[in-house]
Amino acid sequence: MASAIMAVAVMSCEKDDTDFSAYINNTESEDTTTVTPTPSTLSDTVYVAFAGSSATVSGDRSSVASVNGAHVVVNDGMSTDNLILMLSGSTTNGSLLVYRALNYEIILNGVSITNPSGPAINNQCHKALYITCAEGTTNTIADGTEYTAQEYDQKGTLFSEGEVYFRGKGQLTVNGNYKNGIATDDYITFLADGPTIDVNVSKTGSNGVKANDGVFIEGGVLTIDVKADGARGIRCESYTTVSGGTTAITTSGDCKVETVEGVNDTTSCAGIKCDSLFSMTAGELTITSTGDGGKGVNCSENVEISGGTFVAKTSGDNELGKPKAVKSLTAIIVSGGSFTAEVDKSWACDNGTDSEQPSERLTIVGSPKTRSIAKKKVIVTF
Repeated sequence: MASAIMAVAVMSCEKDDTDFSAYINNTESEDTTTVTPTPSTLSDTVYVAFAGSSATVSGDRSSVASVNGAHVVVNDGMSTDNLILMLSGSTTNGSLLVYRALNYEIILNGVSITNPSGPAINNQCHKALYITCAEGTTNTIADGTEYTAQEYDQKGTLFSEGEVYFRGKGQLTVNGNYKNGIATDDYITFLADGPTIDVNVSKTGSNGVKANDGVFIEGGVLTIDVKADGARGIRCESYTTVSGGTTAITTSGDCKVETVEGVNDTTSCAGIKCDSLFSMTAGELTITSTGDGGKGVNCSENVEISGGTFVAKTSGDNELGKPKAVKSLTAIIVSGGSFTAEVDKSWACDNGTDSEQPSERLTIVGSPKTRSIAKKKVIVTF
């Protein structure tokens, strides 16, 4: 049964012809008349109410949902309609698993979901998932300390095969106890009208936010606290941009040492670790790392700060790894905003050079109002 459902879902996710922008952006209809779209005019709304060990589904006109206790599966693989899932209530043994061909939206409307054996929310579609935190609501999702093996991916408390957009004026707390807090095999965008999101990852977990194709912080309030060894607040296999909002990241784990074919491989914590460009143009970003060898930003390509307020401080020891406030393999370029990098040991800035001159470990473009550059502390303000 599960294999059949997966086959339908995989085939149906290959093409997406739905334009969801009118609903998401509250913009104009095709006749150019400004409207405020509603669920009744643009979509089918399925209401999921969790209550302890059970869940109730209503509004399911297409019969896409099935319920087992408080575990809800939505299989909408062949539907062409827009879909909204409205979640409310509370469960300590429940989940939401979705197979869907097209873009859709989940509205968190005062919901608390804990799944002791897997993700609380699992989107098994390669198309866009819009997560809206309803204004005035407080929402919580959590996973357990171990996962039951499944035929589909399970990579975090909230996992999505496709891209994820966060919006709305409510609050969301994500507690990660086994893997990542929020994870996607695509990219994640925290929109300008984004919610207040707290991501807490325990010592038994992994990264706070993980994405394969990009992390884009445009607004909202994002707080990430990861305690696991070798974990990252944000782990991105592509590029990461900050263009607004208020983001605070704390890591407290030490280095993680794994032996592979007789060779020790050491991984240190980092507030942000990305395999491509990191850029910041606006907003506020504060990173604090207290564990051994911890990094603020650890980037494979350029770190570019042209606006906003950037602060990275590391205070950990250097027994297994070298702590750095900002590390780039190519260049650290500051051309605007406010930039502070501070470390108790080692170098505050590391751009790959072997120079013992602190001023050669970053590039300053323009004429800053304040320039204070030393080995362990760098301050540049425009």
